[in-house]
Amino acid sequence: MEEKNNVMKKFTTAQFLNFCLGFFGLQFAWQMRIILSGPVTESLGASPFLYGLIWLAGPFTGMVVQPLVGAMSDKTVSPFGRRRPYLLSGAIIAAIALWVFPNSAGVANFLHNFIGINLPAWTALLIAAIMIWIIDACINIAQGPYRALIPDVVPVEQHSIANSYLSLAIGLGSVVAAATAPALKWIFDYQMSIPAQFIMAALAFTLGMLWTCITIKEQPVKIEKKLDENKEDSVSFWQSLKEFFALSPEVSKICLMQFFTWIGTMCLMIFFTQYAVHTVFGVPDLTTVDGFSAKLYENASLNGTNFSSVCFAIFNLICFLVAIPIGVLSVRFGNKQVHIISLITMILAYLGMAYTHNLYAVAVLMGVAGIGWASICALPFAMLSQYIKPGTEGSVMGIFNIFIAGPQVFVCTLVAWFISKCEFPVENNMVNYHWEYTFIIGAISLALAAFVASRVKSK
Repeated sequence: MEEKNNVMKKFTTAQFLNFCLGFFGLQFAWQMRIILSGPVTESLGASPFLYGLIWLAGPFTGMVVQPLVGAMSDKTVSPFGRRRPYLLSGAIIAAIALWVFPNSAGVANFLHNFIGINLPAWTALLIAAIMIWIIDACINIAQGPYRALIPDVVPVEQHSIANSYLSLAIGLGSVVAAATAPALKWIFDYQMSIPAQFIMAALAFTLGMLWTCITIKEQPVKIEKKLDENKEDSVSFWQSLKEFFALSPEVSKICLMQFFTWIGTMCLMIFFTQYAVHTVFGVPDLTTVDGFSAKLYENASLNGTNFSSVCFAIFNLICFLVAIPIGVLSVRFGNKQVHIISLITMILAYLGMAYTHNLYAVAVLMGVAGIGWASICALPFAMLSQYIKPGTEGSVMGIFNIFIAGPQVFVCTLVAWFISKCEFPVENNMVNYHWEYTFIIGAISLALAAFVASRVKSK
């Protein structure tokens, strides 16, 4: 926003809503990828461990893309601003991949007919994996500069509220993404296809980001660059990393807290749909069965997927409802105190889902977990923002994202491998997996995060 005498004007409610609409679209796309990537890749033959490896797209692109793009956006000079070129380009490329991903089998068939040779059976799964990597990379391209846009345009005293509005956008975007298909089925008895849901996500991401880029104006930033500084670019990231941890001793604690938090968070994000289908609805593993056997469980699998969407809608609806209250409470009582209480509610919800498979109980517990999710989406960033030096916002948020992306590697590999070893026999010589074990692992990680948070000294 415009500045007068180097003082940013406070954001109005309308400006906050314009600001967060792009994040609404980003989260819409991300939520669709969370809910439906499992059913898509499992239908192409992905085992639990292979599914976890495919999910590595998120953390690897997050650890590499966000720090680099964040640092680049800090130094970008263009008529469109520092951050907006990355927001819009990420959305457009992701939209293309969102369309291709659920049609991977069709793309593989097209390539087979076009080339005229027999392609390996895993070609469709490879295409799907590549599309997931592109989607995640583009989301990271947009997400880092988006977070860095807050200190660029929002006064420092409104940073907590701005992050809470992003939590609101995350909650609302996820609710709409998750609830649309189940609502159409319930109200009109129309089952929206998976490809149609991904097209909807592509449109939401692109149009929402376009609106934010049009309505939020960045101040022109002059960045002088000398020719002899070119050599320093290759080491700028490592310099930024060193400077990041030199900001304060509390920064390391916040990063460790974030590391454990996101191990717990991704245990739900990655595996909940599989838990709903295979544990709550009792569908056995179908990756190695014949087509006739898979057909017998088609209706149960569909019901499990719809139930997962409903639960994610509840989860994110609660996030949406409590996002602003959490921001207000954090101003009054402190970020740390509110965040610890929110994490404890999430721990209790996880333990409940690990030991009960009742549909109504699971749905309620997902709502309780949404309180913790609202806090996770806002307060760690607010805790960190007080240590950010002007002009380094993109670099800092990119580095901080390593402690979101890094834990996902742990979940995608070790937790996925652990679940693949926890199989048990079911009827007709089939097997199933103890997907509920992921919530026990998640609860332990969140408890460690709450403990580390209690050791952070408020500034």
